[in-house]
Amino acid sequence: MRQLTVIEHLLLHQKENPLATGNFTHLLNELILAAKIIARAVNKAGLMDVLGETGEINVQGEQVQKLDDFANRVLIHRLQRSGLLYAMASEENADLIEIPEQFGRGNYFLVFDPLDGSSNIAANVSIGTIFSIYRRKNGSDPVILSEVLQKGSEQVAAGYFLYGSSTMLVYSTGQGVHGFTFDPSVGEFLLSHPDIKIPEKGKIYSVNEGYWSYWDDKTKEIISYFKTPEPGKPTYSLRYIGSLVADFHRTLLYGGIFMYPKDLRDPKKPTGKLRLLYEANPMAFLVEQAGGMAVDGERPILEIQPEDLHQRVPLFIGSKTEVQKVLEIYGA
Repeated sequence: MRQLTVIEHLLLHQKENPLATGNFTHLLNELILAAKIIARAVNKAGLMDVLGETGEINVQGEQVQKLDDFANRVLIHRLQRSGLLYAMASEENADLIEIPEQFGRGNYFLVFDPLDGSSNIAANVSIGTIFSIYRRKNGSDPVILSEVLQKGSEQVAAGYFLYGSSTMLVYSTGQGVHGFTFDPSVGEFLLSHPDIKIPEKGKIYSVNEGYWSYWDDKTKEIISYFKTPEPGKPTYSLRYIGSLVADFHRTLLYGGIFMYPKDLRDPKKPTGKLRLLYEANPMAFLVEQAGGMAVDGERPILEIQPEDLHQRVPLFIGSKTEVQKVLEIYGA
């Protein structure tokens, strides 16, 4: 049986998918091309002088990795010229990225994390590109920030490219979650994981326990629940990679829960590390389409109204059974 490419799959389901239009297909094609260029650089990172830091600090206050900067420039260059976007936002850029008038402007807004997990690049750990697509609303010119700050529930598509033992694209347009594996012999992403469903409960919990001393008592109770064997309770194994794309991908396929709780190192600003727009919203969109849940400890991630391009949130995401347990303990 011939395997479907991403675009063939999109077009095959176009009757049930209002996004299967020429414009959206073109936009997805540009994202795929950018990801192929990034994947090539990732695979040759040790040979291309793209390992290490640039010496610059990004808007998040983090050292910019050379490969992160490369991925960011590739995405901006390709998508800025597509004629399909009215603005972009990158985790690496402090402000909105406007589209020069000469390139033409469309009806979509793209948000992306160019290279999630970039601190793991030199260790050859799986990393990825996360993206999220929204529709233009008011059509203001120039673009105003309030038009861009939409809830995650208003995403029209979201996904990620995973650069690991194989390169994968996992995405959703609101009609289920599908995974495609890159076949370098034909240069295409081919359908390998149709209609992904996360198990209703799992046996894996994923969290950086090195931050234990910075968590409040309720959060410690949650982690203790998952790590402490008890009669009549499932036995959970700890798995933590430190790259959100990789940790989420495992959770999506095997079930369980990934957690990045709020951090109390600065009591005046208790917050999570992960960014609402660039990381939490896209992953929440995917996990809900796959039958799972994503919350900040109190609310569904997709219902949070963004107030800033780089807003951070706690994230608890995965199988319904485990996420509901988190809500139960926080609400007790």
